[in-house]
Amino acid sequence: MTAGAGAGDGSGAEALDAFFAGHPEARSIAAAVAEVVEELGPHTVRVSRSQVAFRRRRAFAWLWRPGQYVRSTVPVVLSLSLPQRDGSPRWKEVVQPSPHAWMHHLELNAPEEVDGAVRDWLATAYDAAG
Repeated sequence: MTAGAGAGDGSGAEALDAFFAGHPEARSIAAAVAEVVEELGPHTVRVSRSQVAFRRRRAFAWLWRPGQYVRSTVPVVLSLSLPQRDGSPRWKEVVQPSPHAWMHHLELNAPEEVDGAVRDWLATAYDAAG
């Protein structure tokens, strides 16, 4: 994993540690997502005040803590940009911000929820980000 702007000394793991500091449950979920992304191939990680973005030519996945903005017990939301709408009932919300992109928002409560379906969605998003 290559870390991008705002990611500390170049370590993606350290960037995740910093972003999820004080939120060990969220950090463990983020680690599970990052492990899948690492297996997909080369990418960068960019950390801002509000989210962690995984990128190829463009961003394809984001992790963020809803509790930063609203009262929520959900530790992490994974947002994915997919080339088409996915009909799974697991999505909290699906929106189409542009003609060729569908944003899918998935609430994650435990690392075990990063299962085969999430791996497939991440792979699709990764491939589409070229």
